[in-house]
Amino acid sequence: MTVDPNAATQNFPSPDPASRRPGAATYLVPALVAGAVAVGLGAYGNVHDPEGTAFNLAGFSSTSAVKSWLATAAMGFAVVQLVSALMLYGRIPGPSWSGALHRWSGRIAFLVAVPVAVHCLYALGYQTYEPRVLWHSVLGCFFFGAFSAKMLLLRSERLPGWVLPIVGGLVFSALTVVWLTSALWFFRTFGVTT
Repeated sequence: MTVDPNAATQNFPSPDPASRRPGAATYLVPALVAGAVAVGLGAYGNVHDPEGTAFNLAGFSSTSAVKSWLATAAMGFAVVQLVSALMLYGRIPGPSWSGALHRWSGRIAFLVAVPVAVHCLYALGYQTYEPRVLWHSVLGCFFFGAFSAKMLLLRSERLPGWVLPIVGGLVFSALTVVWLTSALWFFRTFGVTT
């Protein structure tokens, strides 16, 4: 069978508007993956015996200092993510390369956040001995779950315009509280030190 690429298409029925809406799987799969990632990280951190340290870098006084500076770098790139997202959605003016800035700042923020998470889960584990630590543990796991969902949703077509800003806002909010309850707490308690 051959198809004439120049054939008239005006008599074809227009697609049903309901078929343009994303199916339940579009939302369900990312939600399930997010839950699995968050619960999996929390379960691993809870059953794993804390090792006390996971890594250190020359020039830093402690692993907590390394972690705090890496978390601060991730937070800085997350702020760039927020600003570039506002540019992409036309809320503030921005350059034509706002999209590239958004993508690369997100990639760098994630790459910088991974060693922090590894240190938290491997060296310290999931802990709940005070409200600050409890919130840090819960939202640290939530952050990686929500981030996983956002990455899956980015591949989905025909999403309503509000989905990605909401999920991105959740990711940013979780990272902000994680940073407030760890790096900022460290710098306020022990001073801004390397």
